[in-house]
Amino acid sequence: MSTSVQMEPVMETTYAGVGRCKCSFWFAVAHDILGVFIMMVGVFGGLVIHDLFIYAGAIVIFLSLIWWVFWYSGNIDVPPEELEDDVGLIKLKDRGLGRAVRRVSNRLASGIRSSFRKKGREVNNSPSNTGPDVSLSTVCDSAITPPSKDLMRETLSI
Repeated sequence: MSTSVQMEPVMETTYAGVGRCKCSFWFAVAHDILGVFIMMVGVFGGLVIHDLFIYAGAIVIFLSLIWWVFWYSGNIDVPPEELEDDVGLIKLKDRGLGRAVRRVSNRLASGIRSSFRKKGREVNNSPSNTGPDVSLSTVCDSAITPPSKDLMRETLSI
């Protein structure tokens, strides 16, 4: 017994004017106007500290770039068919090439991961290794065994 599910087409909302991120747009415009005003005061104001106003105006205009980036990145439209869940769902049109690229990527990543492991050493996945027979391994791959019950003091020189 099959049930039919009808899906309505998704209509994308179109935004007229400045787009979705109106607040970022107006902050960017305000910073640009303020920066140009401060810079023009430095150029035409005849003040003793005119260079301070010129630099401050340029810095304010530079900081307005942050708001422009927010506005631009907030208005990037991604079609719904491009939005794919990355939990194993494969797009129908990219099935062959996408699967091959994913396999190569997984093999390369697992090869890199396994190359960092020492050859011939088993990986112990037990939650804790407690007991007197635990040995520590250093970068030089020399084993350091824990001392016996007697405490020994060794000096370390750097």
